[in-house]
Amino acid sequence: MPNILDIRRRIRSVINTRQITKAMKMVSAAKLRRAQERALAARPYAQMLTNVLKSLVARAEIYDPETGEPKHPLLAQRKEKNILLIVVTGDKGLAGAFNANITKAALRFLQSKAEEKIDVEAIGRKGRDFLRRRYPAAKVQTKSLAELMESVDIESSAAERSGPTQVVGEHVGILGKVEFAQAAALARSVIDRYCREEIDAVYIVFNEFKSVIAQRLIVEQVLPIGQIGEQAVRLAEELTEEEKKKAKEAAISAGVGMRGTEGAQDAATQFGTAQVDYIYEQSPEELFRVLLPKYVGIQIFRALLESVAAEHAARMTAMDSATNNATDMIDSLTLAMNRARQAKITKEIIEIVSGAAAM
Repeated sequence: MPNILDIRRRIRSVINTRQITKAMKMVSAAKLRRAQERALAARPYAQMLTNVLKSLVARAEIYDPETGEPKHPLLAQRKEKNILLIVVTGDKGLAGAFNANITKAALRFLQSKAEEKIDVEAIGRKGRDFLRRRYPAAKVQTKSLAELMESVDIESSAAERSGPTQVVGEHVGILGKVEFAQAAALARSVIDRYCREEIDAVYIVFNEFKSVIAQRLIVEQVLPIGQIGEQAVRLAEELTEEEKKKAKEAAISAGVGMRGTEGAQDAATQFGTAQVDYIYEQSPEELFRVLLPKYVGIQIFRALLESVAAEHAARMTAMDSATNNATDMIDSLTLAMNRARQAKITKEIIEIVSGAAAM
């Protein structure tokens, strides 16, 4: 029979742990609300840009009528020999299987492309640490996002490879406050490498956030650009029904709404579908030269915003489960303590009765 004093000490320890997990749950819930608002606020601009490009595609020539070649290098389709994979994870743990699922999906993608040469850009400390243990770092790494934002010309990073799969970039600490300038700098670096034909395709793996109970882990192709406005998803994993149920319970207990980031602005949609003959002042080459890089930057920016929201949702759910488990453990330990105390009292009564009977 365990000592009553030890059980009480353990109960106090679990109570303290429950207070911490409950506080972390509420903090993640508050951050999740802000992340949802930021993702929603970025939707109108992204949707309008997408529909402008759709309108341009429908009304202008983007391919050379004689050769059939695209007029912009970002539309060029090449055989995939050199691939760039952007892995977006979190900087912190205590988020359940959030980071582990992303790194597993990245590993599956790398194994499926084992015959190609792959460069990896790691965004987030957890992904950086995971990939650093398994793959060598490139002998010449790309600049950090802070350096990319300040630089105008991006130097070529072509050099002798460290292996078939190598880590060429590490970006840690940018998910605390995601800014479009960071995504644009990364997009500019990626586009520059693609235009120099150092890489033939760009993929990004992240956790796509639609709502608290509607998330999926996807591997999306960023370059080359195929159908504008359509996601080129190469791998997708949905939440299980049990995970959705837990996420819903955590959101209800924390007071987080179920509103997601889906839905486009009507005005932006009408712009792309309206039967109006728009007159463009610039040539198609000039328009695509300016707008397509912005489109790539918006895709990366959306991935970062939705990954941050999904991380907070996963941490809120994990801390809610931890709080519930701590409550169950406290109840179990309290029951064990009461039984031990009752057994001690019964033993003392028996000893007293036995002593009185012996006299």
